[in-house]
Amino acid sequence: MPDHESTLEAPADKRQKKPFWRLWECPLCRRPSEETRAELLNAAFEEIHRFGFQAASISRILKHTGVTKGALYHYFPSKKALGYAVLDEIIREQMLAFWIKPLEDGNPIDVLIHIIREAGRQMTLDDIRLGCPLANLSQEMSPVDEGFRERVETLYTEWRHGIAAALRKGQASQQVRADIDPDATAVMLVASLEGCLATAKNAQTRELLLQCGRSLIQILDSFRPPKGDNNNG
Repeated sequence: MPDHESTLEAPADKRQKKPFWRLWECPLCRRPSEETRAELLNAAFEEIHRFGFQAASISRILKHTGVTKGALYHYFPSKKALGYAVLDEIIREQMLAFWIKPLEDGNPIDVLIHIIREAGRQMTLDDIRLGCPLANLSQEMSPVDEGFRERVETLYTEWRHGIAAALRKGQASQQVRADIDPDATAVMLVASLEGCLATAKNAQTRELLLQCGRSLIQILDSFRPPKGDNNNG
């Protein structure tokens, strides 16, 4: 069995130039004609992630990008519309790129373990202090704005469905135990992943994040069929 624990505890790569949350950018926003819009979205993401949506400053976003207020409102008619676009285009693309697309190929248990190990390796203490941008908006905005709540739930649903689909595929190929419920397991995994980061964010320590990750890896390993069980159940 691979030494998951030692790999998970590896320190964050000091050569990393971008924070963990900015390793991916919206691929649909890279067309030259959309450059200004993309700059505004990226700056808004960083502003909202650091300060929260309600405390996010349009003035700081404009100062960071050098874009005029008129140009911003040309693309986004309101601050709320800008926040919705951050969820729909930036945070969703990050989630798909890191958590869902890798599950399209390979053994889902191996892939999920690899993703958890990579997250633990790459996250710095500053990344942990900022927290998950999706969870942050869920906690801040879902109770006060239905548009945010619906968008956040859409992303969580997509995340859960992606994991569940991969587990079903793994069951069909006898890589995952037949007696687990893919939908319920996906709910547990997403909730646990978000809980791990929330706990580490409050404690402001990488060690709690790594401890939680090791436990999740043990749980994932338990979903493998017994060796020699060709019928997987």
